[in-house]
Amino acid sequence: MSLPPLVEPADELTVDEVRRYSRHLIIPDVGMAGQKRLKNARVLCVGAGGLGSPALMYLAAAGVGTLGIVEFDVVDESNLQRQIIHGQSDIGRSKAESARDSVKEINPYVDVILHEERLDNSNVMEIFSGYDLIVDGTDNFATRYLVNDAAVLLGKPYVWGSIYRFDGQASVFWAEHGPCYRCLYPEAPPPGMVPSCAEGGVLGVLCASIGSIQVTEAIKLLAGVGDPLVGRLMIYDALEMNYRQVKVRKDPNCAVCSENATVTELIDYEAFCGVVSEEAQAAAAGSTITSKQLKEWQDEKEDIFLIDVREPGEYEIVSIPGAVLIPKNEFLMGDALEKLPQDKKIVLHCKSGVRSAEVLAVVKAAGFSNAVHLGGGVLGWVNQIEPHKPVY
Repeated sequence: MSLPPLVEPADELTVDEVRRYSRHLIIPDVGMAGQKRLKNARVLCVGAGGLGSPALMYLAAAGVGTLGIVEFDVVDESNLQRQIIHGQSDIGRSKAESARDSVKEINPYVDVILHEERLDNSNVMEIFSGYDLIVDGTDNFATRYLVNDAAVLLGKPYVWGSIYRFDGQASVFWAEHGPCYRCLYPEAPPPGMVPSCAEGGVLGVLCASIGSIQVTEAIKLLAGVGDPLVGRLMIYDALEMNYRQVKVRKDPNCAVCSENATVTELIDYEAFCGVVSEEAQAAAAGSTITSKQLKEWQDEKEDIFLIDVREPGEYEIVSIPGAVLIPKNEFLMGDALEKLPQDKKIVLHCKSGVRSAEVLAVVKAAGFSNAVHLGGGVLGWVNQIEPHKPVY
C-alpha cells in the first residue's frame, strides 16, 4: 500500500546539498520535494552494531537531517567482522561516539544525537517521542518487544530487521496502517530456543543486505514513495540467494495494537521474554560454580564429567581442558542423557552460563541431582584462568 509522506519538506536545500544529493534529485519519485523531506526527517537507530552500521551509514549518505543513535556498548574486536561503521582504531571506544564520527565523515550536514544508555522502560518513551521514524537494529527479544510496544503506544512507525547465520528478515511495523511485531510474533520463543548471533554466528555481509532493506524502507516512508513493507515480511536466504515474502495480517486479538488491547502501557520485558527460564533459574540456584572452583576440582583430580554444551564451531575456537562436547540440542531431544555417567559429578558449561543453566534443568529433571554448571562459562574461564586463550 502507498502511504503519505511521513514528514513535511524542509524550506530549502543549499547549493552544496544540491550538489551532494544530485543523483537523488534527478529521480522523479524523489526529486527536490523528497530530498527536502529527508533533510527535515528525524530518524532514530536503535543499536550501532551489525544492522545499525549500514543503516546509519546509508541514512547519513541519503541526507536524513537528524540521526539519533541509541547505543551503550563499546567496540570489541569481534564486532569488526560485520559492524563496518567501526574500525580497528575504535576498539575500546564508545560505539555511539565511533558511529557518530563515521556519520559525520560521510555527511557533515547531518545532525547526530547520541543516547548512550541502555534502552528500557524508563527512557524509551521520551527518546522515541523526539523522532519521526525508528530503525530497529536490536538483537534480543526483550528489546524488540519494548521497541514495538513503545512505537505502538506513541503511534510511531518502525523498520525492523533480524539476522542469523545466513538468514535475514525485514518488515515495517506501523499499527495505524497495518500489523505490529506482536501480530507476527505474539509470544517470545522459549528461553534459549533461538541462539543469538554471539552464540550461533552471522555472515558479516548479511548485515549489509538487511540493513540496506531497512534504509530503503525508511526512505520510502519518509518521502512517501513506493510500496512499503507494511503487512509484508521479507525473508532472505543468502545461501540460496533467495528472497521471498510472507503476508502479515493485523491480529484482531493483538495484545497491544487491537481494539481490545490488554497491553496499554510498558511491561516487564525481561520477564515476558523469560531471558532465563524459571526452570533454569531454579536449577542453577545453589548449583552454580566459579571458574576458580572448577580449576581447583581439576587440580585436585575430583571425579567430574565436564560437558561443553555449545556448538562444534564454538568448541573449535576455544575450549576448557578436559571438556567433552555434547551440544545443548542433544539434551533437549533427550539423546544426550544416556551418555551421562552415574558415578561422576556432572559439570556443564557454555559460553556465558545461559545455555548451560537451561541444560542443567533438563539434567536435574532426569535425576542427576548433583549436577552443577559453570557461571560465566568459557568467557569467565578465559578471563580468570587462561587469559592467553581467544574469546569470541
